[in-house]
Amino acid sequence: MLAKFPMIGLAAGLAAALVAPAAHATNHEIAMVNIGSSGAKAFEPAFIEAKVGDTVTFIPVDKGFNAEVIPGMLPLGARGFKGEMNRPVTVTLTQEGVWGVKSMPYFGMGMVALIQVGTPVNLQDALSVPLPARAQARMEPMLAQAMQNYQAN
Repeated sequence: MLAKFPMIGLAAGLAAALVAPAAHATNHEIAMVNIGSSGAKAFEPAFIEAKVGDTVTFIPVDKGFNAEVIPGMLPLGARGFKGEMNRPVTVTLTQEGVWGVKSMPYFGMGMVALIQVGTPVNLQDALSVPLPARAQARMEPMLAQAMQNYQAN
């Protein structure tokens, strides 16, 4: 039947191709907790690897948290985000690179996370962002992991 109407077959194929990437997108969940594996307020997990088109949902398991982008730790062209206190926030990862995340009330205490989306094209920029001492101490191993992942590929 489609052979009689080649445009219908072409349109159906094009529609399937456009929808296919979304069907393979993953939603990663990151909990915001009072006592994480580090023994302090944390994102769990604090480091994830994702693909363009995936989403990340930050879930406030305990009260008093939000999730927002760290200025300067966002790929070029990506839209920043700032979640509300005590509310989940879902972010669509639209650009390759590293996405630095903080919980503003506990940023100085080191509550940070890093999302690596594909190739960490903005890693050098992210490394140069000044962070509070505790946040820097937690972020350094995650940035090193992103560098190691990049060098391994």
